[in-house]
Amino acid sequence: MTTTPQGETEQRDEVGVQEPARVILFNDEVHTFDEVIAQLMKAIRCTHGKAEALAWEVHTNGKAAVYAGELLRCMEVSHILEEITLMTQIEV
Repeated sequence: MTTTPQGETEQRDEVGVQEPARVILFNDEVHTFDEVIAQLMKAIRCTHGKAEALAWEVHTNGKAAVYAGELLRCMEVSHILEEITLMTQIEV
């Protein structure tokens, strides 16, 4: 039986939550550019110009990483994007 010091376990758990994660947004043929731009601005709190650039990247490449950060925040961003049925994925 192997034992791990309590402090070491807590540190590993904290690092797992703090690791950078990414929200991937997928292109679809349902939403307009304006809808995607507005939702991106709401989700990642960015300027219209940044949201428009991300929307074009999604459109051109079929998908794009639209946010990177802590897993909890990525989950929030993904939830906001999915409010209008945009398709997202979180990569850790």
